Amino acid sequence: MTRKIAIVSQKGGVGKTTVALNLALALAERGRRTLLADLDPQGGVGHSLARPDSEHRGLADLLMGQIGPSEAVLPTKLPALSLLPRGRLHPADACELERALYTEGVLARALEPLLGGFDVAILDAPSGLGMPMRAALRVADFALVPVKAEPLSLRGLAQVLMVIEHVATHENPGLQLLGLLPTMVDKAAAPAMNVMVELWTGFGSVLETAIPRADVFATASEEGLPLGYLAGPLAPEARRFEILAAEVETLMDSKSGKGETDVTRQRRELL
Repeated sequence: MTRKIAIVSQKGGVGKTTVALNLALALAERGRRTLLADLDPQGGVGHSLARPDSEHRGLADLLMGQIGPSEAVLPTKLPALSLLPRGRLHPADACELERALYTEGVLARALEPLLGGFDVAILDAPSGLGMPMRAALRVADFALVPVKAEPLSLRGLAQVLMVIEHVATHENPGLQLLGLLPTMVDKAAAPAMNVMVELWTGFGSVLETAIPRADVFATASEEGLPLGYLAGPLAPEARRFEILAAEVETLMDSKSGKGETDVTRQRRELL
């Protein structure tokens, strides 16, 4: 069964698509067959990979009946990672895609024939509390919320948590909050650390992994690559996503009742 993670945020500029792309890559490199689905009418994943809007067919084409499910999925050079691009969409028709996604059952029916070969699906929803975010939460098993380490992002956090709770209560009883992921954390900046303290003390679902603020993210964006695919020594920030992928897998197992807490171990001698 494919585990579906919706990456959602009420605020833009928190690194949501960066998290989606690099987490999907890290999970695939851990051997998990991973699909990264771009639910953003603006095509955030495509922009992160420096691809023109009209280059690849994808979700929009599938919903319009112009292609079949097998044609919507784009393989990558990493065998375990595939993309479901936003697809070809005129900017003036973005609202039409939003309406289609929000129509009851449409996204679930579109994804169902695609997911059979995958262990994990990362659903990158656009920022805000609108229809695409709600659509992603309706079909997801887990919600992961990036929280930028700044006061403004923290102030709006309650809004997205309320939406997640509402969807879990009224629309998708299988939805669980995977956790809050601190992003753009600058340990040398007092406001950022104040936000971190408020997260740690005020919320019970903060991930141990935090994504730092670093220039390498701008470099990766400029080159249209995930962090781990940049030339040169592997950046520490790329290793951070390897750690995040391991934590995400552990959390999913724990919340699904598949943890290893009940494993019996044999007594061993160290010396």
